[in-house]
Parts: sequence; structure tokens; C-alpha cells
Amino acid sequence: MAKAKTEVIEKVEEDAVETKPVKGVAKLEEEGDIAADYLEALLDIADLDGDIDIDVENDRASLAIVGGKLSHLVGREGEVLDAIQELTRLAVQTATGDRSRLMLDIDNFRANRRTELTKLAKEMAEEAKSTGASIKLAPMNAFERKIIHDTIQELGLSSESDGEDPNRCVVIYPA
Repeated sequence: MAKAKTEVIEKVEEDAVETKPVKGVAKLEEEGDIAADYLEALLDIADLDGDIDIDVENDRASLAIVGGKLSHLVGREGEVLDAIQELTRLAVQTATGDRSRLMLDIDNFRANRRTELTKLAKEMAEEAKSTGASIKLAPMNAFERKIIHDTIQELGLSSESDGEDPNRCVVIYPA
């Protein structure tokens, strides 16, 4: 009897880990609207020009501020962008009561970084295959590591994150 109960508990735990709550498109669009209102107010306060594009992709609200002179809102290596994204997530959470996973891009920084990191991942995957050795990349933030992991997985190799933030990095393993 105890064994059967343990198996049921383990199955419930496995199901809980495998199922990630997915928000509906309407809820994500609402997050995007709230975030856009917050960002518009922020741009007005700073007397900056920029258009806000709202989309839903990969089960999350996605916003981009384009136009105008916005590179200072990106900062060195995206640090200011990351801070604005976190503030925007907090504004959405305050309004909805739910944690937000929205993504924010400013001045195409994340889009350009995605292209660079995809290229890097492909090059390092080739090197791992040809040398048969694992490759440890430089420390990256969570957004950057996810791009590397996704690209490596698409190429049929495996990767893991190693270390603690802010020195957390990706290790690519040969096939």
C-alpha cells in the first residue's frame, strides 16, 4: 500500500514539473497593454520619442521601443534595458497581481544580440563537434544563455549552464 501511494505521489510531482502554467493570449495582450502604458509614461517623463510595438511570442508578451535616439536606454551590454524590463514587469505585476515574463527590446538591441549569439552558438557547436571537447563560453545573462541553449538543442548537441550569477555561463558538449 505504501509503495502504491509513493508511486502516485511521484507521478503527481512529475506532472507538476512537466506542466508549466501557460497564460492565454488575451491575458498576455493585457500584460502588453499595461506594459505599453507604463513605458509610454516613462518615455514622456524622460521627454523621449519612441514607438512601442506589442506582440505575443513564445507564451510571453513582447514589447519593443523603436525610433528616436534610445541607445542610452540600452546601456552598456544591455544593463539599462534589463533594469527597465524589470521595472516594467513589476508595473504589470502590480496591476494584474500575476508575475510577468514579458520581454522588452529597445533600439533592436535584443534582436541584434540574438543574431550574434545564434552565430556564436553555431560556431562553437562546430568546434565542439570537430574537437570532441566541451566548450565553456563567457558568462552571460539568462536571456543570452537561453538563446545559446535553444540553438545548441536545434543543432542536436547538448549544453548546460554552469556557475552562479553574474558569472553563470554555458558549457557546450560534443555529440
